[in-house]
Amino acid sequence: MNLINTYPSSAEVETELKRTVYINRWKAVFRSTVFILITVAAVSVLVATLFLPVLQIYGSSMTPSLSAGDIVVSIKNYDFKQGDIVSFYYNNKILVKRVIAFPGDYVDIDDKGNIYVNDELLDEPYISEKAFGECDIDLPYQVPDGRVFVCGDHRSTSVDSRSSTIGCVSEEQVVGRIMFRVWPLKKFGAIA
Repeated sequence: MNLINTYPSSAEVETELKRTVYINRWKAVFRSTVFILITVAAVSVLVATLFLPVLQIYGSSMTPSLSAGDIVVSIKNYDFKQGDIVSFYYNNKILVKRVIAFPGDYVDIDDKGNIYVNDELLDEPYISEKAFGECDIDLPYQVPDGRVFVCGDHRSTSVDSRSSTIGCVSEEQVVGRIMFRVWPLKKFGAIA
């Protein structure tokens, strides 16, 4: 019996050892890559949910500022000013409107759609057409404590704080302030 032929050569042992080391390294890199990807995805979802909600616009109540299909990023922030666009919860939906007035302010709207806040005409360069719209509140209207008065930019079709259906928005309802448009790419950028 020839025993030399039953054992692998040193070159074969070295090749098999290299292959085994390569497979073990590949498995370790694969495991760490999957772990990193899962961690990054979890952190991204957490950040998007808690701090930077991403929303898609439906409807035409905010045209021309925002159009149906636009994808926007909002920032969880309750420190907004007049003219900022905010998103808020209403009946298990998220609506997007523009801040017009704050608690204690008096809002009045004339027949042509001009909005007056505390007897001063509101400068609204962001709207293309003024309209009285759907308004069933008694004017002048005082904004209640802890709430803000909001309107859509497309005043003739928007249902907003002018309607008792939606009314003024409380801080608990606010999702955040709309800051950036990320889609479509040709309109990418900050939102005024």
